Amino acid sequence: MTAKVFISRRLSIEPEGVLGPHSYRINSLDRPLRPRELIDELQGCRGLLSMLTDPIDEELLSHCPDLEIVAQHAVGTDNIDLAACRERSIHVTHTPGVLTDATADLTLALILGLSRRLVEGDRLVRRGGFQGWSPTLLVGRELQGRVLGIIGYGRIGRAVAQRARAFGLKVLFHTRSPVLDPPDEAVGLDELLERSDILSLHCPLTEVTRGLIDGDALARLRPGALVINTARGPIIDEAALAQALERGHLGGAGLDVYAREPEVHPALIHRDDVVLLPHLGSADQATRRQMAEMCLGDLRRVLEGELPRYSLRVPMP
Repeated sequence: MTAKVFISRRLSIEPEGVLGPHSYRINSLDRPLRPRELIDELQGCRGLLSMLTDPIDEELLSHCPDLEIVAQHAVGTDNIDLAACRERSIHVTHTPGVLTDATADLTLALILGLSRRLVEGDRLVRRGGFQGWSPTLLVGRELQGRVLGIIGYGRIGRAVAQRARAFGLKVLFHTRSPVLDPPDEAVGLDELLERSDILSLHCPLTEVTRGLIDGDALARLRPGALVINTARGPIIDEAALAQALERGHLGGAGLDVYAREPEVHPALIHRDDVVLLPHLGSADQATRRQMAEMCLGDLRRVLEGELPRYSLRVPMP
């Protein structure tokens, strides 16, 4: 029997617990599928549970006429051609809200890790370089009284701000959407860059934000500033980031996402002032379980003739 659903990577839960009687098939390879492989797997399938690494474009959709729903295991959908899905009345769903706390926690972990040089300390101990306590050993910087600039003040940006205030950081934010009575100070982008000791990105990847943090933007940051990215890799010009670090203008960077993921810019790999993570933003047990349940639940609803609960774009009638 042809599977009704294709799941493009193994999940944190067993799908049948949510899909019930509906048949499915899971990518058995421990890697993202190439476009042709994904097309082949989708033949006859009515639903796809997709990842950010899956290109859901016009080419793929034109070869998958049975597809009724793409359930994205993420909040962002920049890998999906939404217009092409809409033209074919294909539902697109995602996992809004569920990643907020996990991503905000990770952002604070990167800020703390860079400020207190935790990863450098770990490396020092592991390679046998720790010879005992010293007043000058790996001295970091305090957070109290520093300025955190947040670009993107949605759920995650606001959650980061809430956590940052508890550490004594003053929070500025820049967003294109109106915010009523925010507890933090809204400023223009240039002012935010010029006043920030720490810059944290929480905006979606769009044509406006792609390459937003380029060489000019980095040069506007205060000397010694930290740059944190848990949003999308292409928002930062990684070559410009590496150059700003090499010049000594920046104090460090913490990255969970990359412009050409999983590739990392070679000039960043061996720097002690850079913390590099393998896209762990949503990687806590409760969050990953809930993401899977949201995707599988919407797949089941569409297979049973219902509307999905977490639709990003309701298809044309």
